[in-house]
Amino acid sequence: MGLMVRAGLGLDPWDVLHQGLAERTGLTIGTVVILAGALVLLAWVPLRQRPGLGTVSNVVVLGLAMDATMAVVPDVRMPAVQIPLMLGAVVLNGMATGMYIAARFGPGPRDGLMTGLHRVTGRSVRLVRTVIEITVLASGILLGGTAGVGTVVYALSIGPLAQFFLRIFEVRGLPPAPSVVVRRRGRAGPGADGPDRPDGAVTDRGVAPGQG
Repeated sequence: MGLMVRAGLGLDPWDVLHQGLAERTGLTIGTVVILAGALVLLAWVPLRQRPGLGTVSNVVVLGLAMDATMAVVPDVRMPAVQIPLMLGAVVLNGMATGMYIAARFGPGPRDGLMTGLHRVTGRSVRLVRTVIEITVLASGILLGGTAGVGTVVYALSIGPLAQFFLRIFEVRGLPPAPSVVVRRRGRAGPGADGPDRPDGAVTDRGVAPGQG
């Protein structure tokens, strides 16, 4: 996340919002990431989502790591450096996403918001995720966050990258993880592909998580 900021070619939707808020408040972007994560976590309460160790760690560690990275990596302005820096940052984000999902200690606040809204509203994960991402991105742009080619690259590649690294870092011998996607009535399980299953519902391996 910090490397994408330094590359200056556009951030993922949530970081566009974080950057815009940082510009308006004078706080570091890492501090905004922590505060925003905590606020999103509060939205879990009415959605009856249960946080785990990974959820709490996601709130704190992301912001601290982002500020630490930006403290040692300067801004770059040469395309010959910006492009590989941005691409490397996206790959690292995909790797980190695969690792934290494979650990099975709970989703990040933003992923949990998506799955919670899906369960409560009955709308497809695809629709819920799209609405959240568009809303966050538009708000961030209005606040002065940076959107650009890096935003597009992230949006198109984070899902396949996370899926790839999830297979690499999967802990062997564990029972299959339950899907984060549920039916409109009851939990998803064997034979749950009937009419009660929301359009676009997929298994946990088919959900492409993003940052957080």
